[in-house]
Amino acid sequence: MPIVDPRSGEPLTTPDTDSSSAPSGADPASHIIDVDMSNFQQVVLEGSMNTPVLLDCWAPWCEPCKNLTPVLEKLAREYNGAFVLAKLNIEENQQIAAQLGIRSVPDVKLIMQGQLYDQFQGALPEKQIRDWLSQYLQPPADAPESPEEQAQAALAAGDAATARSIYQQLVQDNPRHYDYQVDLASAVLAEGNAADARTILDNLPPEHREAPKARGVRARLEFGEEAPSQKELAVLKDRDDSEARFKRALRQVADGDYEVGLEGLLALMKSDRSYGDDAARKTLLRVFDALGADHPLTVTYRRKLFALLY
Repeated sequence: MPIVDPRSGEPLTTPDTDSSSAPSGADPASHIIDVDMSNFQQVVLEGSMNTPVLLDCWAPWCEPCKNLTPVLEKLAREYNGAFVLAKLNIEENQQIAAQLGIRSVPDVKLIMQGQLYDQFQGALPEKQIRDWLSQYLQPPADAPESPEEQAQAALAAGDAATARSIYQQLVQDNPRHYDYQVDLASAVLAEGNAADARTILDNLPPEHREAPKARGVRARLEFGEEAPSQKELAVLKDRDDSEARFKRALRQVADGDYEVGLEGLLALMKSDRSYGDDAARKTLLRVFDALGADHPLTVTYRRKLFALLY
């Protein structure tokens, strides 16, 4: 019984296995099973006809796997039988890995009714995995908040210290999960410690240092450094020239009043495009970086910017 990819209609064949063998490495309390040639047919192919199977393809040398697998095991215990976590060591089962087309790990596949429903590669954050799973499986009613959700709730409540503490623990537990380090920099910045936030960002590997999420935190950091103080704003209160308008918008962005700041920058573009060597447009793009490409304000004001330009 092959696993069929519904997107291509092609079967994902696996080597013939003995379906009569008992599952090895089974943990009935947490629904976690180590799979190999002896039980792959029974646990993954036949088992998915009754219960969804999350196939975790990993390798002993894979550092991201060491971060991801404990998260998957935790979710398997929480879901309490809503799915089976089948763990495949590709080093010890290279024939199965080749038949499944595994090219890199971690590689996680959701198999239901003998079909490959979805998959992801890489060590995703716990919240992202929860969101991904919830598309197919009903989350347990009593599922606790993930650490990321707890940290985000703390930030929303203005408790940056608690968020920092949570992210510090996540970084300690997952040293190669660099998104957590970016989140930590963001929480440290929210506490008002720009120097430490900059150090965290500067110490990221280059590919993560230049990723959109890190650029966004750095942009917020720089806005805070560039924006005029309240004392300086008081001096500008009776002025309505381009410099005063630009500085007010910069302060609004630095204070998190993004929509008012974006509106001010867009208005400045309309009235004085040449100010500061096109500073309003360049700053708009930096704000988009700070908010992220999917933020509603980024989507709205990128559209307005495009309409103004073209």
